[in-house]
Amino acid sequence: MAQVVEEVWDAPLEGVIVTRYGHKVPCKTIKVLEASHPVPDQAGVEATREILETVSNLTPDDLVICLISGGGSALFVQPPKGVSLEEKQALTRDLLACGAPIDKINTVRRHLSLAKGGRLAEACAPAQVISLIISDVPGDDLETIASGPTVPDRTTRQDALNILKRYGITPPSGIAAYLNSAEGETPPPDTPCFKDVVNRLIATPQASLDAAATQAEVKGVSAAILGDALEGEARSLARQQAKLILELAAGKTDTHFPCVLLSGGEATVTLRGSGKGGPNTEFALALAIALDGHPGIYALACDTDGVDGSEDNAGAFISPDTLARAEQQGLDPEKYLAENNSYAFFKELGDLIVTGPTLTNVNDFRAVLITG
Repeated sequence: MAQVVEEVWDAPLEGVIVTRYGHKVPCKTIKVLEASHPVPDQAGVEATREILETVSNLTPDDLVICLISGGGSALFVQPPKGVSLEEKQALTRDLLACGAPIDKINTVRRHLSLAKGGRLAEACAPAQVISLIISDVPGDDLETIASGPTVPDRTTRQDALNILKRYGITPPSGIAAYLNSAEGETPPPDTPCFKDVVNRLIATPQASLDAAATQAEVKGVSAAILGDALEGEARSLARQQAKLILELAAGKTDTHFPCVLLSGGEATVTLRGSGKGGPNTEFALALAIALDGHPGIYALACDTDGVDGSEDNAGAFISPDTLARAEQQGLDPEKYLAENNSYAFFKELGDLIVTGPTLTNVNDFRAVLITG
C-alpha cells in the first residue's frame, strides 16, 4: 500500500509503516519497519512509538494518510501505562486460543492500546486524516479491522471485561487494573478529533470472491458464493459445508457441473491439542474427513495474506484421494485433527499451499470444486 502511494503521489511525502516480518517492500521516502504477528513484540512497540511521534505536533493544514489492513492489531501496539508487553503477549495468546471471533478479540485489544480504538486519530488531531482500509473481517466492521486506529469505538472497557469472563480468561494483574480504571475507555464517537477523519474501504472480502467467481465463469465453471462473512469453529464450518457439497454432488439440486463453491470470512480454532495449523488448514483437514474420499471433489482453504495462523503456509489443498494417501503413509486424520495438528498432516502429504507474502489481506478464501 505504501509503495503504491509513493508511485501516485506527486507532492512532498514522508511517513512510517509497520508490517509483519518478511513482508517489507522497497519504498523511497516512506520508512518501512517490521514486527511480529500475531503475537506482538518489542519491535512493534518501537515502530508504533515512532509512528505516533511522526504524527505529533501537526496542524490543521497537515494531511495524514493512514494505510490500514488486517494484522494491525498485533503490529500497531503501544501498551498503556501499567501494562507490560509481556502481559499483552500472554493475553494475546489466550485470546487467539480460546476460539473467540475476531470482533470480540479486537474489542479487548482496542481497550489495551494507546494507538488503536480511535487513538491514532486522536494523536493526529488537528490534522486532516484519510484512512484507506483493506478489510479482513466479517461484515467489514471498521472498528474491528486492525482494531480501528482511526475509528470511533462504540464498545466500552466493561465490554472487554465481559468478553474475558465469557471465555474464561483471567487477565494479568496490570491488564485487569487498567480495564477497571477510567483510563481503559477509548475515545467515544462524539470526540472532536473524529470530525476531520475520513475512513474509506478500498478492498473487501466480497470483492475478492466476486473476482474469483468471474474467473471461474471465464473458465467455464459455474460459481456460487456462500458468503463473505462465515465464522465459527473451522471444523464445524467444514462439516456444514460438507453436507451441502455432498447434496450438490448427489444431484439433489439443479446444479450445472463443474461448479465451484466460494466463501470467505474468518474461521477460528479453539486449541485443545499441541499441534500446529491455522484455521484454514484445520478447515481443510476437517473437510477431507467429512467428505470421506467422495469422487470428483477438490478444495483449498487459504488465508489471503499467505500466512495461515503463525505457520509458513497459506493453507492446504484436498482431493478425493487425500484420505487414501494418508492411510498409505500411516497417518490418522482424526488424531491429527484432535491434536490441532493439521499443518503436520498436510506437510506429510505434500499438500500445504505455500505462497509466501501476498502483500494483501482480505481474510480467508475457500474454494470447493465439484466436477460432477
